[in-house]
Amino acid sequence: MPNCLWFLRMNTMNTLKCYTHLLVSIPPVVGIGDPMLQHGEILRSVLMEGNLQWLCYLSSTSVYGDCGGACVDEDYPTNPVNELAKLRLAAEQGWLNLAHDIGIAAHIFRLGGIYGPGRSAVDTIIKQGPLSESQKLRVTRQFTSRVHVADIYQALKASIHMPSSRRVYNVVDDDPAPRKEVFAYALDLVEKKWPALIKDFTSPPWEADSFIQKATSRGEKQVSNARMKKELAVKLLHPSYKSGLQSIIEQM
Repeated sequence: MPNCLWFLRMNTMNTLKCYTHLLVSIPPVVGIGDPMLQHGEILRSVLMEGNLQWLCYLSSTSVYGDCGGACVDEDYPTNPVNELAKLRLAAEQGWLNLAHDIGIAAHIFRLGGIYGPGRSAVDTIIKQGPLSESQKLRVTRQFTSRVHVADIYQALKASIHMPSSRRVYNVVDDDPAPRKEVFAYALDLVEKKWPALIKDFTSPPWEADSFIQKATSRGEKQVSNARMKKELAVKLLHPSYKSGLQSIIEQM
């Protein structure tokens, strides 16, 4: 079995020689870190022999930690507070170092909360299911940065056409609104389109006292996207959750 796993890993690594662009979206694993960087020396050797020209690692704004509601740009000191956020930050540095060693452009995209069709406040309301534990913890935050998947695509496309070396970008929208506000707007959209669907929905789960008392304000920050707009010339399709949620419900 070990020989079989080694062969599969090498086969996967060798396929990278054929590509010019590499997008890394694999999240870190507690106790392991970045799964690909665990094979750093082999990966470095393979990529040096290949045709890679551009690399982007999708990270998270969680690397900033709790900033007390401050406005945070890419130069703001990172201070991850949980294990996954610490591993994210370590992975960022690992990929930047690897890209530097092999002489290619590298980007780090620190994403806000990702939403889009099938994954939004509108979808949660329609399903009328309970919130996950991570969702419950975000309910009482004054600021929650988010980004529509269509704008992540825009930023990626722009960075491919304007590659830079060792550059970090916050990829978020212009409106770090509270989650409760976002759900209220989504509920209004759903009520207008399907009034009968939620006529008995008198106690929204995101307002339940049972978990609001347990929620914390950790992670408070207003994340700036100024660098993304200026350097990558990204014009957001959905600068606010309102535009994003409207587009989602119109597609349903």
